Amino acid sequence: MPCERKPMRYGHSEGHTEVCFDDTGRFIVTCGNDGDVRIWESLDDDDPKFITVGEKAYSLALKNGKLVTASSNNTVQIHTFPDGDPDGILTRFTTNATHVAFNSIGSRVAAGSSDFMVKVVEVSDSSQQKTLRGHEAPVLSVTFDPKDDFLASASCDGSVVVWNIEEQTQVISWPLLQKSNDVTNAKSLCRLAWQPGMGKFLAVPVETKVHLYERGSWDHVSTLSDDLLAQPINVVSWSPCERFLAAGCVGGLLTVWDVNSKLCVERQKHEKGFTVCSLAWHPSGSHIAYTDTEGCLGLLDGLGTSTADNNTTKQVAAKNPAKDYDDLFDDDDDRLMDEGLSDTKSPAKKAVGWDDDDDDFLVPATGRVKNRGAFLDDENSLDTGSLKLGQDKLGDDDDNDAGSSVAPAAAPVVPLRPVYEGPVPTPPQKAFQPGSTPAHLTHRFMMWNSVGIVRGYNDEQDNAIDVEFHDTAVHHAMHLTNSLGHTVADLSQEAVLLACPSTEELASKLQCLHFSSWDTNKEWMVDLPKGEDVRALCLGQGWAAVATSTLMIRLFSIGGVQRELFSLPGPVVCMAGHGEQLLVVYHRATGFDGEQALGVQLLQLSRKRRQLISGEPLPLSQKSYLSWLGFTAEGTPCYVDSDGVVRMLNRSLGNTWTPVCNTRETCKSKSDHYWVVGVHENPQQLRCIPCKGSRYPPTLPRPAVAILPFKLPLCQTTTEKGQMEEQFWRSVLFHDHYSFLSSSGYEIDEDAENQSQKEQQELLMKMFALSCKLEREFRCVELAEMMTQNVVTLAIRYASRSRRMALAQRLSEIALEKSNQMQEDEQEEPECSSTRRSSGYGHTDVTAGGRYSRRQNQQEEQEDEEERGEELMEEEDRQEMEPEEATETKKRVNPFAKEAGSPIKPSPTPIGKMGRANPFKVPGSGKMSASSGQPRVTNILDNMTSSKKSAQLSSSGGKPSKSPILKPLAPKPKTKTQSTLLQMAATKTANKKVQENTEQAANLQKQPDTPPPGPPADNSENKRPKTGFQLWLEENRKSILADNPDLEETDVIKEAMGRFRTLSAEERLSWTERAKGQSGDAADLKKRKRAEGGEGVENENEKAEADESSAKKKKSLDPSSKLSVFAFNQN
Repeated sequence: MPCERKPMRYGHSEGHTEVCFDDTGRFIVTCGNDGDVRIWESLDDDDPKFITVGEKAYSLALKNGKLVTASSNNTVQIHTFPDGDPDGILTRFTTNATHVAFNSIGSRVAAGSSDFMVKVVEVSDSSQQKTLRGHEAPVLSVTFDPKDDFLASASCDGSVVVWNIEEQTQVISWPLLQKSNDVTNAKSLCRLAWQPGMGKFLAVPVETKVHLYERGSWDHVSTLSDDLLAQPINVVSWSPCERFLAAGCVGGLLTVWDVNSKLCVERQKHEKGFTVCSLAWHPSGSHIAYTDTEGCLGLLDGLGTSTADNNTTKQVAAKNPAKDYDDLFDDDDDRLMDEGLSDTKSPAKKAVGWDDDDDDFLVPATGRVKNRGAFLDDENSLDTGSLKLGQDKLGDDDDNDAGSSVAPAAAPVVPLRPVYEGPVPTPPQKAFQPGSTPAHLTHRFMMWNSVGIVRGYNDEQDNAIDVEFHDTAVHHAMHLTNSLGHTVADLSQEAVLLACPSTEELASKLQCLHFSSWDTNKEWMVDLPKGEDVRALCLGQGWAAVATSTLMIRLFSIGGVQRELFSLPGPVVCMAGHGEQLLVVYHRATGFDGEQALGVQLLQLSRKRRQLISGEPLPLSQKSYLSWLGFTAEGTPCYVDSDGVVRMLNRSLGNTWTPVCNTRETCKSKSDHYWVVGVHENPQQLRCIPCKGSRYPPTLPRPAVAILPFKLPLCQTTTEKGQMEEQFWRSVLFHDHYSFLSSSGYEIDEDAENQSQKEQQELLMKMFALSCKLEREFRCVELAEMMTQNVVTLAIRYASRSRRMALAQRLSEIALEKSNQMQEDEQEEPECSSTRRSSGYGHTDVTAGGRYSRRQNQQEEQEDEEERGEELMEEEDRQEMEPEEATETKKRVNPFAKEAGSPIKPSPTPIGKMGRANPFKVPGSGKMSASSGQPRVTNILDNMTSSKKSAQLSSSGGKPSKSPILKPLAPKPKTKTQSTLLQMAATKTANKKVQENTEQAANLQKQPDTPPPGPPADNSENKRPKTGFQLWLEENRKSILADNPDLEETDVIKEAMGRFRTLSAEERLSWTERAKGQSGDAADLKKRKRAEGGEGVENENEKAEADESSAKKKKSLDPSSKLSVFAFNQN
């Protein structure tokens, strides 16, 4: 074997050093006592890249761009390769790990440690760990069986053990080595190596020999030795082609055996005789890198390839590392066959039975320069046996053999067995308890939730569980001995629920400590049927649920009564409970290519049992798994995946899942994670524990909880528009729980709900203003669709002031639709029902005609009504508020008004006298908006006409068109007198408004051809003077009450009428004349008599008709002047 030993070069400080190649063979990677990992492009690389992994690096392994190192801080860490970014901590030991190794596909890592333990960890999910216990001294080395069924480990206790990984049991143990108390004192590192490919042999270095054990039978089948080896072998390593085994010794000797012939084909001596402590074959098999205990790196070059073909081989290897080693040498095979050098009777064929064309490797060269690449070169080889073999082979060159070899060479090369290249099934995620850390840890969190923390301790001293409550008022802390070996737990305000797996003797048990029970027995326990194990559990309000290995969920009452049970469609992953809700996630199918296929069920366990979500697929990020599941404090289901994305149930969008936060965005490095412990919607908080370099926190020191904000992943959230949209939709989503809670019969905080709706409407208005600035009028209309009626009114005002008349016109139509909708909604409800909670902020109970559908309280006293009427008139003098505004009895004021706090006095006036009026029409009836500074509740829209009517008005060019008059829902008068007095107050109001506004409209209208507002005759019906009796009553009420303080209001009026009749005719006439003098309109006397006759309701209708007609007589204006009148009619 023409092998060239390259000069050694300094790599690390003195001490144990390890080496490996990357998958392509492009880089040599070393680690050493200085705590650095160096990445060399070649042996001549004078400036290798380095990654610092700790104070010391004991071992390294590299596969699929993941670099795993065992460092002095007792951890096994992952870094990305070749970037060197930290990618998390795979596992921890109580002392340092001594050796790490990847399995053949790079999905698992095995690590042996000085604390006698071997751990097998999934790379994709470090919580999936298997711990192999049984060694009685530090572990020297570990290696995976290529088929991933077994793992072999060597230990200072002198044993070499083969483990079954899944069952975590020892298959066989051989006492082969000398015992020692530590790795540093061991005679040999005993680095085991499993033959790649089929994994037929396990190579174990024993003293100066290498023992080969057969997989499956575990028989010692052969021994490789060499007379020149005088010192123990430290490390062995298989070539990628599976045929050669290299060994490095304590004295610095490097040896390569051909496994089939058991002959030594190469020997090299370390230039300074230092101990070789690591070996690695290049993926092409052309050279070996090795390191020594002084931190130096060396290379043996030219193994097994011809010098002519060296470069092409390396290129092929680099391009296609996954291909078999055999393919690299097809050229050589063909060339040797052409020269008639093939021999199918080679030892290789007899020993293992490889393919014909592969045997050409063992053919020695003829001595020509062209064939220098054959292994047993007679010029360089030191081994006489090897030489003999070579000569025999040359002599055996006969025609039959040559012919038999050449024939298949002409046919295309067919692989040994068909290779499946489709998607690979993902190993299903194991069941876990949200809020717990992995079960293999000696000190772990069994549960951390919003109620408290359950810690588990399982070490030499004791096996115990500590329960601690965040609020000690719920219960004091508890210390429980864990004699049953409980592994899962949950905690609620009522109980602690624990469960343990079954053993060969004992069944799986469920134990509940019901500390909130009022009786003396605070504990109960249930044995599950044989062969059924608890996989997950959770507590709700008054119930507990347990998911078992038989794909079943069992429900219990909190006191221990067995309740319903039902089957799941697949193995459970985890569960969560809150109040009456049970959330279950399970495997609905096998995932492929790293994806988990999970399903979710949400059940309502109230008196009326129902399933809210039945087996829908649970959305996860790509190639991620579920890491936390639970409910917000308000009861909305949510979960977190391994990519850090938090998703929440959106009930208002058909039970879909909305991403509300990505915890990875706040992580400083790739290996940092946030471990979620709770979610709150109001205030919006994600409570989690930052974990540096790990996915979960250690129990000591006690971790600190951080609070992360939520952020929906909307587009362009750096812009003002994007920010407001994100805030709006987040507010909508996070306040959705109010409607769910109220529909479930819970009391809710109405102030908080109103505040949230106010906040949403403010955001809509801001977005509306922004869209106006950007001249996006269509977008403005879309935003207005989401607003409540009152806020649309503000939007109309904003649009008209911005001179956007077309937009204002469209908004008015939307406002009308909204008011009609509200009218329909209110009519659907029974009239007697109590005032409903408004669904949108600022919704009022105003119907399309600006009337109340709610009945007025008929028991109101007349005195109050009169006083309120007078107060209202004074208010009008100040503010020019129309009666509709003042009548709003719900005191929800406009959030955007400057003086939102000022109260609005309710008025008894029945609304709707004016019918519906167009807000853009010349305001004959004087319904003009108050200035924006005034507190407003209902607005312009309260007297808005339907779109049909406004279309008629504009098309008819100002001709009056008859429109239907809506009868108002006025309260039925209790007595005739009461009705009259009620009418009186209303008349006062109406008169004042009509006069003022008629004048205003006339002044505002500058068009010369417009006739003046209707003559007095038109408005005469509206002018209702007081009767003489009413004037007399106003002045004499106090004396009546002084004489009879106990009289009811109706009795006061009866008494007054009696006294008024006793007056002389002259006195009565003088009172009547005074009343006439006030009104100045004698023609109204007859009508006043009719009003006294109790026909108040009819009067109201007539007034409304008169108003409509007088308003319609005016010529219709063009839209812009309408709008200007509408917008600028201020005090």
